Amino acid sequence: MSDKHWKIHKFGGSSLADAKCFERVGDIIAGLPDAKIGVVVSAMDGMTDKLIHLSLMAERDDSAYIAECHQIGQRYSNTAKDLVSGERLVRLLDQWGQDAREIEDVLKAVALVKSAPQRTRDIVAGYGEIWSARLLAAHLEQKLGAERAGRWIDAREVVKVRHGELGPAVLWKESRTAIARLIDKDFSGIAVITGFIASDEENLQTTLGRNGSDFSAAIFASLTDAKELSIWTDVDGVMSADPNRVPDAQVIDRLSYNEAMELAYFGAKVIHPQTLGPAVDNNIPVIIRNSFNAHHPGSRISAESSPAERITGITAVSGMALVNLEGAGMIGVPGTADRLFAALKEAGVSVTLISQASSEHSICIAVPGDVAERAKNVILEAFADELASGQIQQVETTGAQSIVAVVGDGMAGKPGIAARFFGNLGRAGINVRAIAQGSSERNISAVVDTDDVTRALRALHSGFYLSAKTLSIGLVGCGTVGGALLDQMHRQADRLRKDFDLDLRVRGIARSKHMLLADRRIDLGDWREGISATETNIDFDAFESHVHPDHLPHAVIIDCTADQAVADRYAGWLERGIHIVTPNKKAFSGDQSYYEALANSARKGNTHYLYETTVCAALPIIRTIRDLIDTGDRIRSLQGILSGTLAYLFNVYDGSVPFSEILTQAKESGYTEPDPRDDLSGMDVARKLTILARELGQHIEIGDFPVQNLIAKDLRGLETDEFMRELPRYDDEMLALYKEAKDEGKTLRYVARLTAQGDASVGLEKVAADAPFSNISSTDNIVQFVTDRYSTNPLVIQGPGAGPEVTAGGVFGDLLKLARIIHE
Repeated sequence: MSDKHWKIHKFGGSSLADAKCFERVGDIIAGLPDAKIGVVVSAMDGMTDKLIHLSLMAERDDSAYIAECHQIGQRYSNTAKDLVSGERLVRLLDQWGQDAREIEDVLKAVALVKSAPQRTRDIVAGYGEIWSARLLAAHLEQKLGAERAGRWIDAREVVKVRHGELGPAVLWKESRTAIARLIDKDFSGIAVITGFIASDEENLQTTLGRNGSDFSAAIFASLTDAKELSIWTDVDGVMSADPNRVPDAQVIDRLSYNEAMELAYFGAKVIHPQTLGPAVDNNIPVIIRNSFNAHHPGSRISAESSPAERITGITAVSGMALVNLEGAGMIGVPGTADRLFAALKEAGVSVTLISQASSEHSICIAVPGDVAERAKNVILEAFADELASGQIQQVETTGAQSIVAVVGDGMAGKPGIAARFFGNLGRAGINVRAIAQGSSERNISAVVDTDDVTRALRALHSGFYLSAKTLSIGLVGCGTVGGALLDQMHRQADRLRKDFDLDLRVRGIARSKHMLLADRRIDLGDWREGISATETNIDFDAFESHVHPDHLPHAVIIDCTADQAVADRYAGWLERGIHIVTPNKKAFSGDQSYYEALANSARKGNTHYLYETTVCAALPIIRTIRDLIDTGDRIRSLQGILSGTLAYLFNVYDGSVPFSEILTQAKESGYTEPDPRDDLSGMDVARKLTILARELGQHIEIGDFPVQNLIAKDLRGLETDEFMRELPRYDDEMLALYKEAKDEGKTLRYVARLTAQGDASVGLEKVAADAPFSNISSTDNIVQFVTDRYSTNPLVIQGPGAGPEVTAGGVFGDLLKLARIIHE
């Protein structure tokens, strides 16, 4: 045994739902090394409600309560038979039979007078904890032996309380005397204790109310001077938000008593605020743990504050209403608030939130929705004279409201928290009706429409709790470039998360007919198997909604297709708050009006679109143009080899191997567009030149300048596969062009040209053998800029301009650049 101090463990109804749950709890307790263990138990899951229902049925003189009591007994009997045997089982069932007869006697009396006083209901409802304690104690005795286990304690013999306006108050002196009499100071072993039930000043049975077993555990922790209190439930701990509403909610490792009470008050259901009272008074740490995941360390609640830079949690309470008292006659008049709250107190109305402007023109309160009308009528009556005289203009109520709150000791004295709070709500399009913050600065609360509460929680959680660099990513097109990109992201994900707090979550992958979606993230280690196995048909509306959820701060769609239909969706995506990263040239080289609409959509959606890889793969061509212009330089002209495919073809082609065969090899290596005619037609280069011209501010469309098409007319209308089969018929023509250039001491290069005046051309040229354009290798692109600064010695950028790895690397670079932009 490792410690002579008591440690108290409480197991709730969900942890004791059936025989398997009891066995699981037994294993947990058996594994505890402590010498003195107190185990406080609730009734089996749903048992208390069943017992309360018996009283209600008897009150209505519904004789079916007898059959329902037998059903309860059958459940208990079946559970007991699975857990204990022999004399222990006989003793347990005999005790239950005696209890059942007593319950039936009580219920017969209730049925006779057709009334069930609260004390009677308490007596019936309290049997659930007694049965759980007896059963667990017997199971532990059978499992561990009588020396270690087997004792159970009836809390009615220990806990003495007095009921008042604030609920049951523990009579500590009497309770300490009782426990000292019942448990020897040198006790060693496991004591199973009933939760929920107690005795009042008259020594009559009572209960501690809903969540009373947690309170019982805290009381016994205080009475035994326990070292710590563990509350076992069905979740891993206190969550940063409701996981049913916020998918990315996380377990809070540790939090202070004050933080826990704030979260519990505003809706966190793991622990009741009343439970913490005895623990706080005696500085006893409270640990919230999961009986279904016993290895998880849970959440530790103690006097220590959470880390200074941390918002501990975001929570909400719904079912509220706002009541607003407004009038110019209130300004500067003492006692108005006192009259308001006195009237509400008399009516038994609990006020959850108060908001008053410094002008004193109005007082706004939030109350439970089911008492809103009562509150309004009470206020109308209390201020009837002022309403009649016009000093108070109105008393109005607004229903279907919720309170959202951020909680954290680290908020105190830290500027900017309120700005982030309201900024996150504003960006999510959520209207705030009332606000409140205490002087402790531990809590900021806002009242919002209940229809908006889930969106509000997700917006606040993403703004405060997730990394600002968390990106929800959807990839469209997982072919050669898209596949290489996913592989690169997979290799770098851990490093980016660790070194730069960058969380890249690929949550959707789409291809031509199907899409793969994941709630948190797709495992990039086996995305190919996932996309191959999925049978989910492509639906871009569903894809967009999934990639752009409320609970993640930023969404980006990466388009690695060459599809016009996908490009046509960019404006809508941008306007609806989704960033774009793409090597797809269609949107930026198509209709001029659509190109301009993209900028307007991005402004409306506060989004960005990055497309560096639309020209020369990963080479910084677009960035260089922008840097030159932004720093005041003037670009006089540019010329270059903009197609890695055509650069490769004319670098490799020396007449010894047919041109068609070289093209086939390039296509198989991923150096061409899916349809190589997009390269050979010159349209790919024309699109790139159009993009560059627009970066220079020129209004230019494809068709405004000459583009040499290298494809014979009779091959232009064929399907791709048929085109590849027929292409060898024209190998001789290409060979003749090559020989002609060679005879002149030149090379063939497919060149794009653009001047500041808008003169543009794209075509096959014979270039001097010693010129820069002739001395490139493999898939190199090369662009030469003549500017005011670089006039006599032009600026040249050269490097690989094709290939899936190179292009994917450029797209990845744009994605990382986007992460930096949105974090600034």
